[in-house]
Amino acid sequence: MAFERKPHYPIAAMLELHDVQVNYGGITALHGVSLKVEQGSIVTLVGANGAGKTTTLRAISGLVKPSAGRITYKGGDIGGMAAHKIVALGIAQSPEGRLVFANLTVDENLRMGAYLRKDKAQQVKDMDFIFGVFPRLKERRKQLAGTLSGGEQQMLAIGRALMSKPQLLLLDEPSLGIAPLLTRTIFEQIVAINRELKLTILLVEQNANLALEVSHYGYVLETGRILLEDTAAALRENPKVREAYLGG
Repeated sequence: MAFERKPHYPIAAMLELHDVQVNYGGITALHGVSLKVEQGSIVTLVGANGAGKTTTLRAISGLVKPSAGRITYKGGDIGGMAAHKIVALGIAQSPEGRLVFANLTVDENLRMGAYLRKDKAQQVKDMDFIFGVFPRLKERRKQLAGTLSGGEQQMLAIGRALMSKPQLLLLDEPSLGIAPLLTRTIFEQIVAINRELKLTILLVEQNANLALEVSHYGYVLETGRILLEDTAAALRENPKVREAYLGG
């Protein structure tokens, strides 16, 4: 069953990368990557392991510094800015591998996501929204995060990112290591979050078929370069993309 998506009418570019290059020592991980994320959209980066997808997100979120090029968010240059300052601007990331605080409860993990916020009453409302999106987290709110299943930890990582009240959410491999049925549930909720919160999402995902199904636009990344870009629907029908990433 296909995900229900309402027609998307982008307003303006929220995020743009202009010829971004990232080096790790003597190795170049990104070779002049340029892309655009329109406000209110879900955009996906498709590519194999080692293509540079995670490095792209890390450059956006301030975890690595570009050696060349520009990254602009709402028109302002954020390339090389400290990660905590980028979070304060409204960009949050749910990292690859989830990285929840294993010895803290679900509640405590979610509150950690709101560490920059002072609006206690609104935080309670936002936590209630997250529990509405991910009911399993509500059932386990007093449980230590390290005892959750992989899928539940992924829900928690997304919820923790949402608690920072972002305007742009970066999702890194949300299906990694998760059972297919639960993966689909998580992707359904990604669509719901985009629709209900009007939240812009940049998604990195190896499950290209599922990622393109929920996205509005996509980029194919290969060995640190953008190989192809188009609407998600067009990429799903592209013979080269189907052969390389969608199993023919």
